Amino acid sequence: MSEQKPAQKKKASSTGKKIKKTAKKEIKKVRKKHPVAFVLAVIAIIALGVAGYFARQYFFPPEPEMSFVLNGPSSYSVALESAYVEKGAKATYEGKDISNEIKTVYTCDGVTVPTVDTSKEATFKVTYSIEHEKLVKSLERSVVVTSITADSISIHFLELGNQYTGDSVYIKAGETDILIDAGSRQYSAGTIGKYLKQPGLVEDNKLEYVVATHAHQDHIAGFVGTNAAPGIFKQFDVGTIIDFPKTDTTSSIYNRYVEERTAEVASGAKHFTALECWNESKEGAQKSYEIASGITMEILYHKYYVESAKGDENNYSVCLLFTQGENHYLFTGDLEAGGEASLVASNTLPQVTLFKGAHHGSYTANSDALLSVIRPEVICICCCAGTKEFRPTAGNEFPAQATVNVMGKYTEKIYVTSLWHEDRADSLNGNIVCTSLGMDLEVHGSSNDTILKETDWFKENRTWPSERI
Repeated sequence: MSEQKPAQKKKASSTGKKIKKTAKKEIKKVRKKHPVAFVLAVIAIIALGVAGYFARQYFFPPEPEMSFVLNGPSSYSVALESAYVEKGAKATYEGKDISNEIKTVYTCDGVTVPTVDTSKEATFKVTYSIEHEKLVKSLERSVVVTSITADSISIHFLELGNQYTGDSVYIKAGETDILIDAGSRQYSAGTIGKYLKQPGLVEDNKLEYVVATHAHQDHIAGFVGTNAAPGIFKQFDVGTIIDFPKTDTTSSIYNRYVEERTAEVASGAKHFTALECWNESKEGAQKSYEIASGITMEILYHKYYVESAKGDENNYSVCLLFTQGENHYLFTGDLEAGGEASLVASNTLPQVTLFKGAHHGSYTANSDALLSVIRPEVICICCCAGTKEFRPTAGNEFPAQATVNVMGKYTEKIYVTSLWHEDRADSLNGNIVCTSLGMDLEVHGSSNDTILKETDWFKENRTWPSERI
């Protein structure tokens, strides 16, 4: 069909305008001559439209919404003889959870079996299916049973025996013992040492790795200790010390930390900065350490290993990524938002199973620039909730409302060690212990397992964000 010429288009447009104008005139005439009939006609037209809408809803209702998704990855591996925890699937119908209606079928080499057998190497296909209100959906995933047995890992976020906020995290990976930081005061060394000497923890009195993230008292004071509570370097033998490449401080606690570290090196410990590890520029310094079977500790890079943080000591923090199979555990010390941006730009960060809330849950850290990349499943925060020690402004006390707003978009599984009072600290979750065989992460507190949003303190002092990703 040939296109209309400009003259034809103009004529057609003019004709349309005339018809529209004439119709308007006729409607006005009818409205003036027969006003009641006009109103009734309009009402009849509206009524017909409404009736038509409800008729469509009745005879042709919209299809109900059913969401059916896998929990966790579409495929994963488990080791021989390991405890098998089915990650499962989740289904909702019109917003209601109907996961209990899901049926699961396992097949191996085309043969249907009752469950996954972890006593031998094999690949299993797991099929989830659901039928609800005539809607039928199915999902599949693979489970590979391998002969590679990864060691277990337990990560302990410690209370520090006082009302002052600080960090100390103990990690046991297989038979390897690691301590990251030793805050919050010098006498906290007694509390930390007592905890580590419990049966099943540091049984040979040796810490294979000690990491001091940065030179603030609330992270290194316990390495110094007191006469009554000797420092960590005096209480334990240490294999390797990894600490911060830069500092601007000349504080007495930092100078004493250096003295204690020097003495430990003289006793046989190795000492590397995080930058030496990243560059592998010193004999024995490594970017990644295999700390147990199937578990690695990687030193991450950011620009403040070499650049000045202009007085913000927190941005000199050493950052670590532990990997156990498909699980990743991220530790960033007190790194602030600027450091977090560099961390994201300088490394290929995975989505993580566990994140140690940065800078005790401060609003100056835990940026969306970082959390949108790592999307943590579980977050543990070392602090005394509500403390005014560093952040006296209402809403900014650890963990800050702004921090909750960001974290809450990604997970509800947020845990906090302690609760602040002016003269003491009580347990919120207490000493938080996270354990995994490389599959699901179990989280337990020595006081309770209550997530932060369900605690009385949170309900009285914070609000949960409405946005969820």
